[in-house]
Amino acid sequence: MCKGLSYLPSSCLEKAKGMRVKLSHLAEIHHKQKVQDGKILQDLETLLNSKIGLQAFRGFLRSEFSEENLEFWLACEDYRVSPSNMQKTKASSIYNQFINPDAPLEVNLDAETREALLSMMDSPCADTFNNAQQRIYSLMAKDSFPRFLRSHHCADVIKAY
Repeated sequence: MCKGLSYLPSSCLEKAKGMRVKLSHLAEIHHKQKVQDGKILQDLETLLNSKIGLQAFRGFLRSEFSEENLEFWLACEDYRVSPSNMQKTKASSIYNQFINPDAPLEVNLDAETREALLSMMDSPCADTFNNAQQRIYSLMAKDSFPRFLRSHHCADVIKAY
């Protein structure tokens, strides 16, 4: 029969206390991570800054054949932090891939924004794509993100946590 904890050697009691502290710490870390990961769905910006959220959103957009908006937004993020000696090359690549009317991944931008970008291609700077990127972000936030929240891709992210 059980005689209680007082009959256990003190070394066992100390080890048990240490294990309890470690398990408590691990449970707290796991809980904090779940709470943090649960917040990835609160808005588009948080989603895009989460590796898991970004993967799920990309999968959703791919399933709808509308991945070009996300790819453009990511290319602009990369461009913004590029060294100035790489900007002209990257700007040209972004323009040819996403902005040009014959672009393979053409994004939906108004004529005024396209013309403004074309005029900046000779001497691009760090904020060349800011306006266009903001327009595409707004489009994703108003259109794609709400649909994503209702999709099985989003449900899969929620189930993972």
